[in-house]
Amino acid sequence: MTRPWILLVLAWLTATLATLGALFLGEVMGMTPCVLCWWQRIFMFPLALVLGMAAWLDDRRGAQYGLLLAAAGGLVALYHCLLVAGVVPRAWVPCGAGVSCADQKLDILDGIQIPWLSLAAFTAVAVWLLAYLRKTFR
Repeated sequence: MTRPWILLVLAWLTATLATLGALFLGEVMGMTPCVLCWWQRIFMFPLALVLGMAAWLDDRRGAQYGLLLAAAGGLVALYHCLLVAGVVPRAWVPCGAGVSCADQKLDILDGIQIPWLSLAAFTAVAVWLLAYLRKTFR
């Protein structure tokens, strides 16, 4: 690969697809997100914007900021996945009244739950960004 900015474009496309997927679930399908889903959105939505600008300008600093957002969102997604899988005790659930963080009702792609897709998206973005940062090390 001769152009490292392609890695930024791939990270941006991943974040944009995840953002559009979350908006589709909430706005079109009418699913109310739980507290942990909101936190994951808080990290993913600006990630799509930051990475879009970084890809447009081939900006290394934008990739560094994006990596921080992806890492933080990935940690929230990992916690959510462990909660849904039953590894984390339900006493540690940050959700109060409203939609439960531990009881995910929606399975897509033949049984894959939304928190796992979120974790996969954050991980993919982080991998693309780490590869970009490694290729552009100064």
